[in-house]
Amino acid sequence: MITVKLLKPYYMKVDKKIVRVVLAYQYFALLINDQIYQFIPTEEREIQVNRKTKAIENIHATFAFQKGKDIIYKSMYELIMYPNFLFQLHSIVEPYFTNINIKQMTNHERVIHELEQLNIKRRIDQALDTNNKKLFYELVQYLSQVN
Repeated sequence: MITVKLLKPYYMKVDKKIVRVVLAYQYFALLINDQIYQFIPTEEREIQVNRKTKAIENIHATFAFQKGKDIIYKSMYELIMYPNFLFQLHSIVEPYFTNINIKQMTNHERVIHELEQLNIKRRIDQALDTNNKKLFYELVQYLSQVN
């Protein structure tokens, strides 16, 4: 079982289009099989989130985590599968989002938004199927925040 133990920005870089959450050692940690793995900045060092669409821009980024001599690599794609990662990331970047409603989105942005909503709803269904109440409540809470 993998969960995000800690996700705090070392600092933030914000421009018109992107919010960059810059990470550093001891500001990002995963709990993997009851062992804490600390982020090490050997691969990617930041998470890039589009201020308008709220989508993660560097989806192909790879992050390294270390416990002693053991190093584990996790892609951004893997990390976004953990609802507590998305929940914590959203709470960090939410104040920087551009307020835009669905009517103002381009067709491309609208499709991405709808696909993200469908993905969350599918994950809610999976949580119900597996009787995972914690995951269910996290996803429902996240879904209510992004709508």
